[in-house]
Amino acid sequence: MRCATFWMQNHLGPPGDGAARGGLYEMDEPGYTFPNKMGRIVLLALEEVMGRNGLNAVLNLARLPHLSGNYPPPDFKPGVSFDEMSRLLGSIDEMYGPRGGRMLHLRAGRACFSFGVKDLGGLLGLADVAFRVVPLEVRMRVGIEVLAEIMNRYSDQQIRLAAEEENFLWVTEHCGVCWERTTTYPACAMMVGLLQEAMYWVSGGRRFDVQETTCLAMGDETCTIALSKVPLI
Repeated sequence: MRCATFWMQNHLGPPGDGAARGGLYEMDEPGYTFPNKMGRIVLLALEEVMGRNGLNAVLNLARLPHLSGNYPPPDFKPGVSFDEMSRLLGSIDEMYGPRGGRMLHLRAGRACFSFGVKDLGGLLGLADVAFRVVPLEVRMRVGIEVLAEIMNRYSDQQIRLAAEEENFLWVTEHCGVCWERTTTYPACAMMVGLLQEAMYWVSGGRRFDVQETTCLAMGDETCTIALSKVPLI
């Protein structure tokens, strides 16, 4: 991912004290974590999609009432555990059902990208005029490389990228979105929504088929999201 690493060095700089592995044990209970900033982005996105009252109801159901109106600070210190994130997102499905929950997750994922663009300066470079003249497939590849590098650098949700003839693959073996959940359906729709919006952004307004094909919550070995290289529109 040399393109992504170069982009990160020029737009985000080095990781701080809260980078994924280095700062993990600053938490009271060691475990897989997301940084405060990512947790904050998710909560802001959910508030935008569900409203403050709707989010508070979900936080109570997830046994996370301390986060109501008290979002994590915008830093990269480890602060939101995989267990907390998974409980939060799983409670949406519990409250609205799998189908309603999926729609909310997709919308929240798209909102996460929008908040992330404002908060994570490295993504802004993907809108540069010079970048727009690069072939579409290259733009897509660099876009997901940048997102994967951000995730790998600042959280314990480590992403491995691969490619097939028709799809890019976003693969994770330790997923904080569906951590220790058991479902009969792919449970990482928020990540699907984020990747949908990312592809819309880097392509200049085109939509792509983005589907989760395997999920740890369903008993699969990885969570795998396939992103079609050919736009729908």
